[in-house]
Amino acid sequence: MLKQMGGTSQEVLLVVLCVLMTVKAFEMEIIPANRVVAQIGGTLTLTCNTTGCASPSFSWRTQMDNPLGGTVNHHRTYSTLTMNPVSIQNSHDYLCTVFCDGKKKEKSIKVELYSFPSDPVIEISPSLAAGEPVVVTCTVPDVYPSDRLEVLLKKEEQVLLVEENFSDADSTETKTVKYSFHPTAEDVGKEITCVAKLPIAEMDFEPKERVTSQKLNAKFGPQNTVIIASPGKSLMEGDPLNLTCVTESNPPPQIVWRKQLSDKSIQHLLENSALSIPHARFADSGLYICEVINLETNKTETAAVDIVIQGAPSIAELSIEPSTTVQEGENVSIQCSAESNPPPKIILRRKSDGTDMGPYSEGRILLPSVTFLNGGGYECVAENKFGKRKSEITLNVEYGPRNTTISVIPATAVKEGETVTMKCTSSGNPAPVISWKKRKATGESQKIFEAATLTVRNIKSQDLGLYECEAYNQLGKEEKAVKLLVQGRLEKPDQMLPVIIAFSGVAAVAVPAVALLIYVSRKAKINGSYSLVKALRLKV
Repeated sequence: MLKQMGGTSQEVLLVVLCVLMTVKAFEMEIIPANRVVAQIGGTLTLTCNTTGCASPSFSWRTQMDNPLGGTVNHHRTYSTLTMNPVSIQNSHDYLCTVFCDGKKKEKSIKVELYSFPSDPVIEISPSLAAGEPVVVTCTVPDVYPSDRLEVLLKKEEQVLLVEENFSDADSTETKTVKYSFHPTAEDVGKEITCVAKLPIAEMDFEPKERVTSQKLNAKFGPQNTVIIASPGKSLMEGDPLNLTCVTESNPPPQIVWRKQLSDKSIQHLLENSALSIPHARFADSGLYICEVINLETNKTETAAVDIVIQGAPSIAELSIEPSTTVQEGENVSIQCSAESNPPPKIILRRKSDGTDMGPYSEGRILLPSVTFLNGGGYECVAENKFGKRKSEITLNVEYGPRNTTISVIPATAVKEGETVTMKCTSSGNPAPVISWKKRKATGESQKIFEAATLTVRNIKSQDLGLYECEAYNQLGKEEKAVKLLVQGRLEKPDQMLPVIIAFSGVAAVAVPAVALLIYVSRKAKINGSYSLVKALRLKV
């Protein structure tokens, strides 16, 4: 029985304990607890929560009975106070009061405010004229409390400005710092960084540091413009020449190259930062001008360099006026010019004798009324300390036929059957064409042959007469004549033998006959008779 009662008591005790455990005491809390940090302009919700009370009653107020600056919503076991947006008026201690079955409980929470909503903004105002600085502006918007703000300006790792101890304000405030400097060419492209800090150690919020960077693109220049000459300002003819115009300017400028000529006029070359001449000539010597124009800053700057090309002479011109081929009697000018540095000594002469042609001015020779004797090769020699150059040209003087002569072999008087050779020679340029004519009995001339040498074989009596040689070219003609005479007949040994034999036979008969005739004649004279017949009869 006791055992049974003891078991029952234990069960009752367990039930009581369970009931006591399930029934909680009336309690309350505020979420978040004790202290909260809120950003002005954001949203903050405070929750007043209860336990151990089926139907609690809630109320919210500030410690100083200021306006709540938020919206209250009651629920079954909790109540919320929502501030949207959070403003500077919400910087209070908020008190939540809960009533439950005649019981009252209160708790408070402190709301602390800050404002650091966005990264700083950088503005860089470029210089638009020479000498004006670049102004960097860093703006930190809507900061609170501003007296705790720190602003740092940097160019790459170089600290330009540190600004702090800003004036205090009762609300959010936009703070601005400015820094000005004169940029150089090395500054272009570097980063300008603005670091804004709100280092409130007793307040827990993130971030407490905000950073913004921007590359520097300041407009300036041109400035410090120079010309770099490679391999140098003085070089030898044929060497490459490279001129580079270097300047500091942003944006990149327009570059124009010009060259000052000997008459002080300006020759436009090209628009480029580099001027390249693969093989420098003497004519490339002179003053080179680099003009740099920045259209953004509306500024122009120039630089100049004097280039000297040295070397052995180069024959620039060797010419004959009016032409290399002229006619006798024309006026001729032979001109030679050369380029070099230092200036060359020029000698103009004939190749045939190697002597100077006489006085000349600036390498020019005048030959008035030129003759064929002036024709031939001419050479121009230009020399300075670096070497010598030579060039040649030929003057061709044309003239009509002259000094025409005829030679006859064996002689102008020949016998029939002989061979005679007549040769006609004549000078002229172009070389004259030779032709032969023979004068007829009527007095007219007939062309019989065209060549310098005329050969007549087995001459007959009809071949005698006047022969004419004519030498001609496009500039004129000249004639010479020779008279060919025939004297007797040529007797050849093989043809005379029959004649001699016949003559011997006749002589053998004729001699006795003649002797007889003389005897009869004399006999007739003695008898007083001159009759040859009678005389012959007496003989018989």
